[in-house]
Amino acid sequence: MRIALVTETFPPEVNGVAMTLGRMADGLRRRGHRVQLVRPRQRGIETPPGNSSCDELLVDGLPIPRYPGLRFGLPAGRALLTAWRSARPDIVHVATEGPLGWSALAAADRLGIPVSSGYHTNFQAYSRHYGIGWLHGAINRYLRHFHNRTQATLVPSRDLAQRLTRDGYNNLVLIARGVDTRLFSPMRRSDELRRGWGAGPGTLVAAHVGRIAPEKNLGLVIRGFEAIRQAHPDAKLLFVGDGPQKSALARRHPEHVHEDEGFHVPERR
Repeated sequence: MRIALVTETFPPEVNGVAMTLGRMADGLRRRGHRVQLVRPRQRGIETPPGNSSCDELLVDGLPIPRYPGLRFGLPAGRALLTAWRSARPDIVHVATEGPLGWSALAAADRLGIPVSSGYHTNFQAYSRHYGIGWLHGAINRYLRHFHNRTQATLVPSRDLAQRLTRDGYNNLVLIARGVDTRLFSPMRRSDELRRGWGAGPGTLVAAHVGRIAPEKNLGLVIRGFEAIRQAHPDAKLLFVGDGPQKSALARRHPEHVHEDEGFHVPERR
């Protein structure tokens, strides 16, 4: 099959959506499918490393507020119609619901190409953390209308599928996440790295890996770890990642370990 993947983020960008879509594209190509990647131009990034077998259609974009280094795609209906008339995809998968995604949905509908979508980010809930909570209802209505125009919306969990069903979303398909046991393996355990955290060989270390931002419910992480320490007083809490709350979190909780995304885990041979 020829599959057009429309997204505003993709490796080598580092975030959950980009990583998920990178794995999806790799898996599709290994199974013999041809993937066309439609994405906005990112500063300093033109062709993702290792994706020479992935056709690309780059479109214009603008910076995403509070997400340095990322851009959202502007509408590209004319370019998509031209490209898809020349080389028609069997299906269009829209992973992000911004202006680029909407124009892709409209172009595919005009050409009679089936469309699936992915629900990756709970934007309506995020609105409360960025001072636009009054837009919660409007954002939810937009997302519901967007996804209900597609033949299928992929969701990562049964809990999310149930919540979206209650909110009026249709045609939900569960595509659960997995763990790469070659990457996340006890064989990669490093006593040297643990000593840098002040952790001994038997110390329990709890880690939060992700964007350090209001929408990530970091208060719950702190409270959950305090409950862990009731049973394991010497436990350590490790935060890995960057974001707008990184400095404030480190100031408020200097007792915890704060790493950026670039620390190196030694290879085990």
